[in-house]
Amino acid sequence: MAVLVHQQPTLPDTVERVLEFARTAVDCSAAAVVFVHAKQRLELVASTDPAVADLVATQMEAGEGPVLSMVTHDESVVVDDTHEDGPWRAWASAAAGLGYRSFLGVRLETGDRTMGTLNLYGNRPNQFSPADVQVAHLLARHAAVALALAQKSDNLWRAVDARKLIGQAEGILMERYDLDQDRAFEVLRRYSQDTNVKLRDVAQRVVDTRRLPE
Repeated sequence: MAVLVHQQPTLPDTVERVLEFARTAVDCSAAAVVFVHAKQRLELVASTDPAVADLVATQMEAGEGPVLSMVTHDESVVVDDTHEDGPWRAWASAAAGLGYRSFLGVRLETGDRTMGTLNLYGNRPNQFSPADVQVAHLLARHAAVALALAQKSDNLWRAVDARKLIGQAEGILMERYDLDQDRAFEVLRRYSQDTNVKLRDVAQRVVDTRRLPE
């Protein structure tokens, strides 16, 4: 599992393989990976059930839930039965409405940061055992390292692609308006600031239209 997860070429491929192994290693009805940004904004990266997005949105709206709890202080969370009273009633009610009676979540973390959580959902109450929790933790350790590396690589390639795109836009402005490279970049940067549009998007418009947008 560790070898195959690390061999995936992109972040989406890595996440999909993590979910595949999670469902194989632990008896569950659905699995999902959620990233956290600034400790409060949650991003559903991938899920075997699209309806899980509603559970992530519910936690964001309520400001509480098992994922938010894990990224702040709990390394793992087990909910034995979503029909019973618990600390996160809005989330539990939403989960029960989707047919999920139990939940197991573990934190995805590397040595220096918490990335998010690996979440497993069961359609039976008391579905997850202590052994399942141990397996999920083991899977999460390998997954977190692989995801962090994949994310870093993904960000690097995006930065390279953006730099190439900006270079193309600079060339177009240099030719069309008789500018040197420094001045062409300054025009792009100034337009980006004045219009509150990302520099990469400004460059894309120039490349697409062969001119600076109105």
